[in-house]
Amino acid sequence: MAFIKEESEDIKIEETFTVKHEETEEAFRVKHEDPEEQTDLMPLKKESQDQNEIEEKHQHKKIPEEREQRKTSSERTAQKTESNTCHECGKSFTRKQSFTKHMRVHTGAKPYTCSQCGKSFTWKQNLTMHMMIHTGEKPHACLYCEKSFISKQSLTNHMEVHTGGKPHTCHQCGKSFTWKQYLTQHMRIHTGEKPHSCQQCGKSFTWTQSYRNHMRNHTKERPYVCQQCGKSFIWKQNLKNHMNAHTGEKLYSCQYCGKSFTWKQSLTDHLKIHSGVKPHSCPQCGKSFIWKQNLIEHMKVHSRCAS
Repeated sequence: MAFIKEESEDIKIEETFTVKHEETEEAFRVKHEDPEEQTDLMPLKKESQDQNEIEEKHQHKKIPEEREQRKTSSERTAQKTESNTCHECGKSFTRKQSFTKHMRVHTGAKPYTCSQCGKSFTWKQNLTMHMMIHTGEKPHACLYCEKSFISKQSLTNHMEVHTGGKPHTCHQCGKSFTWKQYLTQHMRIHTGEKPHSCQQCGKSFTWTQSYRNHMRNHTKERPYVCQQCGKSFIWKQNLKNHMNAHTGEKLYSCQYCGKSFTWKQSLTDHLKIHSGVKPHSCPQCGKSFIWKQNLIEHMKVHSRCAS
C-alpha cells in the first residue's frame, strides 16, 4: 500500500510539473511573441511619422512659395501699370490696349473712317453712331410720342420733355430749361462767351452745333445722303427739302392764299408778296424790290445808261 501511495504521489508531482512547465512555456511563448507582433507594426508607424514630417516640411515650404508667387504677381502688375502710364496726363492703365486707346486723346488719331463721307473718328462707337445718319436708323424710340433717336442719351434727354419739369433756371433773366446743358449754353448769351473758334479762319461761335456747321464749309463734308439718287448735302434740312422733289410733296402752304411749295425758303419768299416788304433797294434811285434778283437786273439799267 505504501508503494501504491508513493507511486500516486509521483504521478501527482509529474502532472504538477508538466502543467506548470506547460504554463511557463506558454507564458514564455506569449511574452516573446507579443514584441514580435509589435515589431511588425513598427515600420508602419515609422512610415506614417515620416510622411507627416514630409507633409509638414512641404507645408512650411509651400507658404513662402505662395507668398513669393503673390509678390511676383503684384510686382508684375506694378511693372505693367508703370509701362502703361500716360506721360501726358499721368493716367495709368492695367491693359496695354486701354493705354493705346487713351493715347488717341493726345495724338488726335482717328483710325475709324466713314466709307460714305470720309469723316474720321477716334472711337469705333462714334463711327457706328455716325453711320446711322446715312442709314437713317434710329433704334431708340420714345414710348409716348413715337419719336426716335440715334443715341440712348438723346432719348433720355427727350423723356424729360414729357415729364414737364424745368429745374434749371437762369438767375439773370429767369428763363428755365429742362436740361442743365441748355442753361449752360444759354448763359453765354449774357456773358458773350464764344468758346468755339475755327482754326482755319478764326471765326468764333457761341454754340457747338454752329461751329460744326461752319466747319463743313471748310471740310466740304456732306453727311446727309439721299438714298434714292445719291446726292449729298451739308445740312439735314436740305436733304429733307430734296426728298420732297422725289415724292412731289408740297409741305409748305401759304396761310393767305393757300399756295403750296416744296421748299420752305420758297414759302418765305412768297410771303413777302403778302406783307408788301421790299427789302432790296437801289442805291442810285431808291427803287425797292421784293427779290434780290430783281434788284440785280435793275442795276444793269443804270450801268447801261452810264455807258
